Amino acid sequence: MNKLLIIVPCYNEQEVLPSTIEKLSGVMNDLLQKDKISRNSGILLVNDGSRDKTWEIISDAHSKTNYIYGLDLGANVGHQNALLAGLEYAKDKFDLTVTIDADLQDDVSVIETMIDKYNGGAHIVYGVRNDRKNDSAFKRSTAKLFYKIMNMLGAKTVDNHADFRLLSNTAVTELLKYSERNIFLRGIVAKIGLKSDCVYYSRFKRTAGVTKYPLKKMISFAVEGITSLSIKPIKLIMLLGLLIIFCSILAFIYVLISYFLTETNPGWASLMISIWFLGGVQLFSVGVVGQYVGKTYIETKKRPRYTVSQILEYKD
Repeated sequence: MNKLLIIVPCYNEQEVLPSTIEKLSGVMNDLLQKDKISRNSGILLVNDGSRDKTWEIISDAHSKTNYIYGLDLGANVGHQNALLAGLEYAKDKFDLTVTIDADLQDDVSVIETMIDKYNGGAHIVYGVRNDRKNDSAFKRSTAKLFYKIMNMLGAKTVDNHADFRLLSNTAVTELLKYSERNIFLRGIVAKIGLKSDCVYYSRFKRTAGVTKYPLKKMISFAVEGITSLSIKPIKLIMLLGLLIIFCSILAFIYVLISYFLTETNPGWASLMISIWFLGGVQLFSVGVVGQYVGKTYIETKKRPRYTVSQILEYKD
């Protein structure tokens, strides 16, 4: 039997976490009854520096149920690093892992299908949303734009896939070889290259709590993903520079022709607009390059991604 670990990153999830634990426990019991997983399987709840009672709820659940584990991080290090902390814990201890968000907007019932695809030879099984009707129109449109921009700028991802996925121990081992601090798992997992498959499901409404990805954070997340996986933005800046040089040559030719034909000087308005435009382009370009320089600076420091404060493990 395969040992499964379901990894759930948690940040200020006290309102939804009891329901999450109950639903995931139901999934575990169902899989055990069907002999799909080993009885040494478990659920790992990773507390990402929550400021509410998330860790108290995790500790209480662990004291009552021997297959619920807890990992308490010393500070809030972000969703991606919390996932990595869980995966590093699982490496070589479990045969397969499933990562899922604590809000359970992803359909836990397809975990069984993921395991079936793993047994069929897939090392990576992506959970893909094929129906987002429970999201707001704004959320659906921004999500669609997010994936489109990411792929256009060279950060290849699986459309409508977040961080609900199954990974074999082989896939986890390969993933953890990527040692960068600016990690974007949706893109990195797609680069591993092992045999993969997908399961499709409808996305549910959040039953409690608030989303951890408002528009501002989604934009920041997209920038993080693009600059972590691709240098295409820098190439686009170079092309933009060449385009502006070409346009400036055309403008210079136009000024010369206008002067010799009409013997009048062009107005100041067009000149000021050009200066403001070029100034904006330069500041934007410096900002994009600065993103890459800043990432390089952080990578050279090789700081730890997280600190583990406490571990609650399996009890015989």
